[in-house]
Amino acid sequence: MTTTEPITRWLERGNHIVVAPGWRDSGEDHWQTRWCDEYPGLRRVQQRDWENPQAAAWVKGLDQQIPDSGQTLLVAHSLGCITVGHWAALSSKARHVAAALLVAPADVTRDEAPDSFRGFMPLPARELPFPSLLVASDNDPSCSLDRAVALSQAWGSELVPLSGVGHINVDSGHGEWPVGLKLLRQLLRKVSKA
Repeated sequence: MTTTEPITRWLERGNHIVVAPGWRDSGEDHWQTRWCDEYPGLRRVQQRDWENPQAAAWVKGLDQQIPDSGQTLLVAHSLGCITVGHWAALSSKARHVAAALLVAPADVTRDEAPDSFRGFMPLPARELPFPSLLVASDNDPSCSLDRAVALSQAWGSELVPLSGVGHINVDSGHGEWPVGLKLLRQLLRKVSKA
């Protein structure tokens, strides 16, 4: 790593990056886990129950990882994105968030969603109080592109549509996911200039 590395610079300035995994956590080969390994300064949300998520508990788990000092950038995947949406509407700590990278949000309203996802309904439809990129795929089995577009509009997120990348997890061939790191660095550069 060089001193020009945006992630390192962000952390060295007393800021934070909080990683919010989705349902069943991210396994050791998932890009979120790899990022946390590569950058030990990243904070990872730990939920009590990864198998049977409850919205209130997940929002609380996220809130506990947001520091009261410095600025925080959120990196969420799947159900973690929905958790961020609910959390942002409820927590006063949202003022400490500089931006969010929201990847492959889970559509909790889809027929095939696990029953425990119903507790996350209705989907938060309030504009997020911080800038965000919402990355979505046109063949994600967990969320149609149309649903992702609607969610990005409701949240005021900039949509980054990708083609043929599935749920952007290990099952869809995304362990390292260099495209994601590039987006994270771009987002950090953008908020660092603001």
